[in-house]
Amino acid sequence: MSAPRLRATPLPGIGVQYDLVTREDRHLSVVAHRDGARTVSVYRADDPDSCAQSLRLTGAEAGTLIDALKPSHHSASLLYTSDLGLVAERIAVAAASRWNGRVLGETRMRTETGASIVAVLRRAEAIPSPAPDFRLAGGDTLIVIGTREGVDAAASILGRE
Repeated sequence: MSAPRLRATPLPGIGVQYDLVTREDRHLSVVAHRDGARTVSVYRADDPDSCAQSLRLTGAEAGTLIDALKPSHHSASLLYTSDLGLVAERIAVAAASRWNGRVLGETRMRTETGASIVAVLRRAEAIPSPAPDFRLAGGDTLIVIGTREGVDAAASILGRE
Protein backbone atom coordinates (compact mmCIF):
# COMPACT_ATOMS: atom_id res chain seq x y z
CA MET A 1 0.00 0.00 0.00
CA SER A 2 1.41 3.40 -0.95
CA ALA A 3 1.69 6.26 1.52
CA PRO A 4 -1.17 8.78 1.57
CA ARG A 5 -0.61 11.76 -0.69
CA LEU A 6 -0.69 15.01 1.30
CA ARG A 7 -0.05 18.46 -0.15
CA ALA A 8 0.27 21.64 1.94
CA THR A 9 -0.57 25.00 0.37
CA PRO A 10 0.04 28.27 2.23
CA LEU A 11 -2.98 30.59 2.22
CA PRO A 12 -1.58 34.06 3.01
CA GLY A 13 -3.55 35.77 5.76
CA ILE A 14 -5.64 32.65 6.35
CA GLY A 15 -3.42 29.69 7.23
CA VAL A 16 -2.48 26.49 5.43
CA GLN A 17 -4.60 24.12 3.35
CA TYR A 18 -3.78 20.43 3.53
CA ASP A 19 -5.12 18.25 0.72
CA LEU A 20 -5.23 14.49 1.08
CA VAL A 21 -6.04 11.96 -1.61
CA THR A 22 -6.91 8.60 -0.08
CA ARG A 23 -6.04 5.18 -1.49
CA GLU A 24 -9.62 5.12 -2.83
CA ASP A 25 -8.91 8.40 -4.69
CA ARG A 26 -11.18 10.44 -2.38
CA HIS A 27 -10.17 14.09 -1.93
CA LEU A 28 -10.27 15.64 1.55
CA SER A 29 -8.93 18.99 2.64
CA VAL A 30 -8.32 20.72 5.94
CA VAL A 31 -7.73 24.45 6.16
CA ALA A 32 -5.77 25.21 9.33
CA HIS A 33 -6.78 28.80 10.07
CA ARG A 34 -4.38 31.13 11.87
CA ASP A 35 -6.87 31.49 14.75
CA GLY A 36 -6.72 27.74 15.46
CA ALA A 37 -10.01 26.86 13.72
CA ARG A 38 -10.13 24.16 11.07
CA THR A 39 -12.35 23.75 8.02
CA VAL A 40 -12.70 20.13 6.92
CA SER A 41 -13.99 19.57 3.38
CA VAL A 42 -14.93 16.34 1.62
CA TYR A 43 -15.08 16.36 -2.16
CA ARG A 44 -17.43 14.40 -4.39
CA ALA A 45 -16.24 10.97 -5.58
CA ASP A 46 -17.52 11.61 -9.12
CA ASP A 47 -15.94 15.10 -9.27
CA PRO A 48 -12.91 15.52 -6.97
CA ASP A 49 -12.91 19.29 -7.60
CA SER A 50 -16.48 19.71 -6.32
CA CYS A 51 -16.93 20.04 -2.55
CA ALA A 52 -19.74 17.83 -1.22
CA GLN A 53 -19.55 18.88 2.45
CA SER A 54 -17.62 21.43 4.48
CA LEU A 55 -17.48 21.73 8.27
CA ARG A 56 -15.81 24.46 10.34
CA LEU A 57 -14.40 23.37 13.69
CA THR A 58 -13.01 25.41 16.56
CA GLY A 59 -9.47 24.63 17.66
CA ALA A 60 -10.83 22.64 20.62
CA GLU A 61 -13.23 20.69 18.39
CA ALA A 62 -10.41 19.93 15.95
CA GLY A 63 -8.25 18.66 18.83
CA THR A 64 -11.05 16.42 20.01
CA LEU A 65 -11.52 15.06 16.49
CA ILE A 66 -7.79 14.37 16.23
CA ASP A 67 -7.92 12.42 19.47
CA ALA A 68 -10.91 10.44 18.20
CA LEU A 69 -9.23 9.62 14.88
CA LYS A 70 -5.88 8.68 16.35
CA PRO A 71 -5.70 8.74 20.14
CA SER A 72 -1.90 8.53 20.14
CA HIS A 73 -1.65 11.69 18.03
CA HIS A 74 -0.79 14.90 19.84
CA SER A 75 -2.49 18.10 18.76
CA ALA A 76 -0.40 21.21 18.19
CA SER A 77 -1.17 22.42 21.69
CA LEU A 78 -0.78 19.08 23.48
CA LEU A 79 2.86 18.47 24.30
CA TYR A 80 2.92 15.33 26.45
CA THR A 81 0.73 12.82 28.19
CA SER A 82 1.73 10.08 30.56
CA ASP A 83 0.29 7.11 32.36
CA LEU A 84 0.35 9.29 35.47
CA GLY A 85 -2.50 11.36 34.08
CA LEU A 86 -0.48 14.51 33.47
CA VAL A 87 -0.55 16.60 30.33
CA ALA A 88 1.46 19.59 29.18
CA GLU A 89 -0.31 21.97 26.85
CA ARG A 90 0.33 25.28 25.11
CA ILE A 91 -2.20 27.96 25.98
CA ALA A 92 -2.10 31.30 24.17
CA VAL A 93 -2.77 34.65 25.81
CA ALA A 94 -4.82 36.70 23.35
CA ALA A 95 -4.06 40.38 22.82
CA ALA A 96 -7.59 41.15 24.03
CA SER A 97 -7.20 38.94 27.11
CA ARG A 98 -7.94 40.46 30.50
CA TRP A 99 -4.52 39.07 31.56
CA ASN A 100 -2.57 41.06 28.94
CA GLY A 101 -0.23 43.31 30.97
CA ARG A 102 -1.07 41.71 34.33
CA VAL A 103 1.25 39.61 36.46
CA LEU A 104 1.08 35.83 36.47
CA GLY A 105 0.34 35.60 40.20
CA GLU A 106 -2.96 37.45 39.70
CA THR A 107 -4.30 34.49 37.72
CA ARG A 108 -4.08 32.29 40.88
CA MET A 109 -3.54 29.50 38.37
CA ARG A 110 -1.80 26.99 40.62
CA THR A 111 -4.06 27.70 43.61
CA GLU A 112 -7.28 27.46 41.59
CA THR A 113 -6.40 24.58 39.24
CA GLY A 114 -3.37 22.71 40.58
CA ALA A 115 -1.76 23.24 37.15
CA SER A 116 1.64 24.87 36.84
CA ILE A 117 2.97 27.28 34.24
CA VAL A 118 6.42 25.88 33.56
CA ALA A 119 7.46 28.22 30.76
CA VAL A 120 6.32 31.16 28.65
CA LEU A 121 7.12 31.43 24.96
CA ARG A 122 7.36 35.04 23.84
CA ARG A 123 8.33 35.75 20.25
CA ALA A 124 11.52 33.69 19.74
CA GLU A 125 12.34 33.52 23.46
CA ALA A 126 11.51 30.88 26.06
CA ILE A 127 11.17 32.01 29.67
CA PRO A 128 11.43 28.97 31.96
CA SER A 129 9.77 28.85 35.40
CA PRO A 130 8.17 32.32 35.36
CA ALA A 131 7.81 33.85 38.83
CA PRO A 132 4.47 35.16 40.15
CA ASP A 133 5.58 38.73 39.31
CA PHE A 134 6.14 37.83 35.63
CA ARG A 135 4.05 40.20 33.47
CA LEU A 136 1.97 38.45 30.79
CA ALA A 137 1.60 39.91 27.31
CA GLY A 138 -0.79 39.28 24.45
CA GLY A 139 0.78 36.76 22.10
CA ASP A 140 2.50 34.85 24.92
CA THR A 141 2.13 31.08 24.85
CA LEU A 142 2.09 29.47 28.28
CA ILE A 143 3.32 25.91 28.77
CA VAL A 144 0.98 24.49 31.41
CA ILE A 145 1.33 21.09 33.07
CA GLY A 146 -1.17 19.31 35.28
CA THR A 147 -4.07 16.91 35.17
CA ARG A 148 -6.37 17.13 32.14
CA GLU A 149 -8.97 18.80 34.37
CA GLY A 150 -6.42 21.24 35.79
CA VAL A 151 -5.10 22.24 32.37
CA ASP A 152 -8.67 22.69 31.08
CA ALA A 153 -9.44 24.88 34.11
CA ALA A 154 -6.25 26.88 33.45
CA ALA A 155 -7.38 27.40 29.86
CA SER A 156 -10.76 28.65 31.15
CA ILE A 157 -9.07 31.10 33.49
CA LEU A 158 -7.02 32.40 30.59
CA GLY A 159 -10.18 32.79 28.51
CA ARG A 160 -9.77 29.90 26.10
CA GLU A 161 -12.44 27.23 25.69
